[in-house]
Amino acid sequence: MAFWLAMLVSLVAAACTGQTPQIASPQPVPEAPAPQPVAPATPQALNPCDLKNAAGSMAATAAARAAAVAPAGSADIPNPSVVNAVLCVPHLPVINWYARFLNGPQVKPLTPLEKAHLAGRNLVDPFNIMTIFGEAAISVAANSHSVYGPGFYGWSKYSGVSFTQDLNGEFFGTFLIPSIAHQDPHYHREPAAGIKRRIFHCIVQIAWTQGDNGNGMVNYADLVGFALEDGVNDLYVPAQQTNIRASAERYGIALGTAPIDNFITEFLPDIANHIHIRVVLVQRIINQVARTDSTAP
Repeated sequence: MAFWLAMLVSLVAAACTGQTPQIASPQPVPEAPAPQPVAPATPQALNPCDLKNAAGSMAATAAARAAAVAPAGSADIPNPSVVNAVLCVPHLPVINWYARFLNGPQVKPLTPLEKAHLAGRNLVDPFNIMTIFGEAAISVAANSHSVYGPGFYGWSKYSGVSFTQDLNGEFFGTFLIPSIAHQDPHYHREPAAGIKRRIFHCIVQIAWTQGDNGNGMVNYADLVGFALEDGVNDLYVPAQQTNIRASAERYGIALGTAPIDNFITEFLPDIANHIHIRVVLVQRIINQVARTDSTAP
């Protein structure tokens, strides 16, 4: 409309002036943009944990409904609610408890702070704490007339003593002495060696181990740490004899049973696919049996 009105005004002006009218060509209308193809949404990968939970919920719901209608023998379902079964929690990493034993730690100098962190992790390991509680419960239940006493009080006292013994062992054997002597507190496996070589390696590690630089050195953490640990235990372990002979016997038992931990750490990963048991549980049970006679009242 505006175009034709402008042209009419131009014709009238041209007629009055006697000039040839200049008709402006209409401006081209811009084309509409071509529709862009919509990319299909990428399907998200299903979480294996969600699939397990869904399958478990379906099975639990079917079992509950079958149990509900079985006595009446009818097809009516009195309670059609869905039973949610949680078989696993998503977004939590799958932990391979034996992974740290397969290849052993890398040779790397640890600072005193890193050795303190290692000692703390060993101490508060959930399986270590559960083993302490279980061991205390079995010991108190088997002998309620021990120096620890019966019931919950005896169990809590036994657990506290065992936890403090672990604390002393980690403090001297993993942190203090290795920090002073620049000793590597790890045990390094030799999975590629022969059986005899590996057995010899487990035994020799009690007296000769690795330093922070990877070279061989005296195992001060065991040879000195066991004596210091026993001396501190004399201050709080109930009914522990403190004479020289009893202390020497406990020190000898500690050195004699120390290779057991090395044997477990060295060989258990070889059969870890067939025997699913926590390493620390085996270690604590064997160590407890070895020291029972020397600490009994």
